[in-house]
Amino acid sequence: MAKRDFYEVLGVAKNASEEEIKKAYRKLAMKFHPDRHQGDEAKEAEGKFKEVKEAYEMLSDAQKRAAYDQYGHAGVDPSMRGPGGGAEGFGGFGEAFGDIFGDIFGQQRGGGGGRGGRQVFRGGDLSYAMEVTLEEAATGKDAQIRIPSWDECDPCGGSGAKKGTSAKTCGTCQGSGTVQMRQGFFSVQQTCPHCRGSGKIIADPCPSCSGQGKLKKQKTLEVKIPAGIDDGMRIRSTGNGEPGTNGGPPGDLYIEIRLKKHEIFERDGDDLHCSVPIGFSKAALGGEIDVPTLSGKAAIDIPEGTQTGKQFRLRGKGIKGVRASYPGDLYCHITVETPVKLTEHQRKLLKEFDESLQKGGAKHMPTGNSWTDKLKGLFGA
Repeated sequence: MAKRDFYEVLGVAKNASEEEIKKAYRKLAMKFHPDRHQGDEAKEAEGKFKEVKEAYEMLSDAQKRAAYDQYGHAGVDPSMRGPGGGAEGFGGFGEAFGDIFGDIFGQQRGGGGGRGGRQVFRGGDLSYAMEVTLEEAATGKDAQIRIPSWDECDPCGGSGAKKGTSAKTCGTCQGSGTVQMRQGFFSVQQTCPHCRGSGKIIADPCPSCSGQGKLKKQKTLEVKIPAGIDDGMRIRSTGNGEPGTNGGPPGDLYIEIRLKKHEIFERDGDDLHCSVPIGFSKAALGGEIDVPTLSGKAAIDIPEGTQTGKQFRLRGKGIKGVRASYPGDLYCHITVETPVKLTEHQRKLLKEFDESLQKGGAKHMPTGNSWTDKLKGLFGA
């Protein structure tokens, strides 16, 4: 059976441009793909698909097209087709649709299938936990930390191969670092499992670095802790992570801040809280007391009759956060202490004092009397 004219198969004119030929091929390849047909119809579609593919292979190649235009079918011997260009069998479907989808995703058609060169990977990120005190977090600090680093192996010069030998091109991927895996009519590019994307095979690895080309060491890194940093925040040090693979960029180092527990203060965002114990006489009589702050002492006035739980606010005595425009506040929570280990004289004085309170009634202990009344109402006393 005589072959049909290639231009007629694709439905284009003899002076059609490359783009017109490619567009016609895509349309027909999708139309006649066997997976879109069933039964006898699928067999007929397979034949037309092969015919369309052969026509496109000839007319998309400038030299073959010129020979065909001059001599017709006699000018293009099927044996001249490139690797994988055979029209027989379903093996051609992957390449056919590789052309279609390769152009869609920006890959160049032909020669070697996809992007050349080794597979390049970014290095992994590292994490470092740093403990800082509340004072250091408030004011900031300059710190030095020891982190791992990777230097080029001197004996092998970074090649990974034993001195006097060299790495060989991977026979599986031919040095590209990738292999083509077919899934149905799709052609998927994957990292070569043999060389792991490097494109090279090291038969005799360097004993110093075990073929890695790098040696792990330790280095000192200067780190600036900004004022106002809080627990759980991270500082990023670009390029101080693990090295990349095959010339890829290094990862980053993340310094995670851990705030040490303070003996006096508790931090809540930019605010600070502290508990201030006072004697019951000071609470009853009132007066001035000193309270701690991060920058020294501050004085507050305690009014007469201050109870446990009373809160005093000192504006601007907290911490100025990393992104804050002004510092937070300090909250002092009063705790009235009950005296212990009393002498007989102190006991006698307290008993006399208590008797005087009882005689005074509710005016001395308004909260206590109110609570007693509620208790009587609850039990019906």
